[in-house]
Amino acid sequence: MKTFKIAVIAGDGIGPEVIREGIKVLEKVAERSGDFRFEFTHFPWGCEYYAKHGKMMDDDGMEQLASFDAIYLGAVGYPGVPDHISLWDLLLKIRKGFDQYINIRPITLLQGAPCPLKDSQREDIDMLFIRENSEGEYAGAGDWLFKGKPEEVVLQTGVFSRKGTERVIRYAFETARKMNKSLTSISKGNALNYSMVFWDQVFEEVSREYPDVQTYSYLVDAAAMFMVKQPERFEVVVTSNLFGDILTDLGAALAGGLGLAAGANINPEREYPSMFEPIHGSAPDIAGMGIANPLAAIWSASQLLEFLGYEAYAHSVIEAIEQLLTEKETLTPDMDGTASTSEVGDRLVKIMEETLIPV
Repeated sequence: MKTFKIAVIAGDGIGPEVIREGIKVLEKVAERSGDFRFEFTHFPWGCEYYAKHGKMMDDDGMEQLASFDAIYLGAVGYPGVPDHISLWDLLLKIRKGFDQYINIRPITLLQGAPCPLKDSQREDIDMLFIRENSEGEYAGAGDWLFKGKPEEVVLQTGVFSRKGTERVIRYAFETARKMNKSLTSISKGNALNYSMVFWDQVFEEVSREYPDVQTYSYLVDAAAMFMVKQPERFEVVVTSNLFGDILTDLGAALAGGLGLAAGANINPEREYPSMFEPIHGSAPDIAGMGIANPLAAIWSASQLLEFLGYEAYAHSVIEAIEQLLTEKETLTPDMDGTASTSEVGDRLVKIMEETLIPV
């Protein structure tokens, strides 16, 4: 029996609560499969760890994580710890250190999920965002000059290397070809006259190698409008770090809210572990109340299964979520229900016991 070693960083706020339910689901899938198992190792890193030790993770944390098959992350951030510290010293440290340069965020309106667009059908909202995840506007390059003086100047530099830009665009083309879907590039070449002009140029160059893939290109402001007015325009989407971050939150709002928003940080070459996480944040205002929605964490667990090569099981998890949403009997308060976090996880496990057939 194959054993997959999973590093668990439950993190802050509601992170431990939602990750617990994702682990339940993963263990149920492994049990039903009969041919693989998970070995979970928990790391106490995050803002509470920072409060005690003055750092977000162990000094040799990256070395510890390197031996795992994947990382399952709950949430990062808590009042009292500056956001730039919690982000850069844990989440971005892992993304960059393990060259997880592909961020995958599905924007799919599941059956039974609420949608604020009154005229949109389920099939209209089915996008796969591929976001550059290692450089761009989040490269961390810049300077802070004359701090505290009248002539204070702040420089935030976006970094767009040919290697970084081309590899994410090529990955997106390969994905669109595999899925037999169109590919849309989102940029802002009319105003960002270096970085986004370069992005558009590389997209055009790579597109010549994929004549079978239908392509579109939108400015980010127009894309935001079209996502609301005509979401069916978008199938596979590729964009930069910043634009992808913003637009996928908009997409989450269209597809049921942040409680259904999952993300994968992928190192396609598998030289390092990839990381899977819900994108809703730590929600400290409801932490410990047992009402957090675990569906995003469970969806990210399905992404983990797909990454490990178990696409059928990953799809079964999504089908179980859809059944739960359609029943409307076991939902957390953010989805107008009264169920607890653990009750949602328990119901999903029960559904999978009834429906999951070993592949």
